[in-house]
Amino acid sequence: MRLAPARRLHWLAGIAVAVLAADRLTKLWVGHHIELGGAIPVIPKVLRITHWTNEGAAFSLFADSTTPHAVRWGLVGFALLAALVVLGLLYRIGERFTCTTVGLALILGGALGNLYDRAMYGSVVDFIEVHIFSYHWPDFNVADSAVVVGACLLFLDSVLPDKKTN
Repeated sequence: MRLAPARRLHWLAGIAVAVLAADRLTKLWVGHHIELGGAIPVIPKVLRITHWTNEGAAFSLFADSTTPHAVRWGLVGFALLAALVVLGLLYRIGERFTCTTVGLALILGGALGNLYDRAMYGSVVDFIEVHIFSYHWPDFNVADSAVVVGACLLFLDSVLPDKKTN
């Protein structure tokens, strides 16, 4: 039995909403349980739950700008535009579950999660800290993770052979 196209779009929207909810809940938990700059070790020397804020973009890009207000609203505008483009794409191609549509739903949820923080508070809460041997990955959050996984799904769908042509 095949689901109607609109029905699948609702499921894809549900993925985006689930990402947004998970992102908000985890950020609220961190804000209530870990003081700013604090950390809880999960796996010693590998994984910690921290509490940091990021006023910039990915990897704190633009965080030290001399015009933080312009950076904030520039990033809000960019995230809003990106979310609208992704929503439009989902509306156009959301009749099927594919790596692309699920990836877009993950990206939409992640973009909305960080957009909410940036618009409401001026910064994004980052709290997942990973160390691999001597390498320290910059702290990130659920929204960032969803965007990266979504981008990986888009990449996979672009490099995997199309089943229709084989």
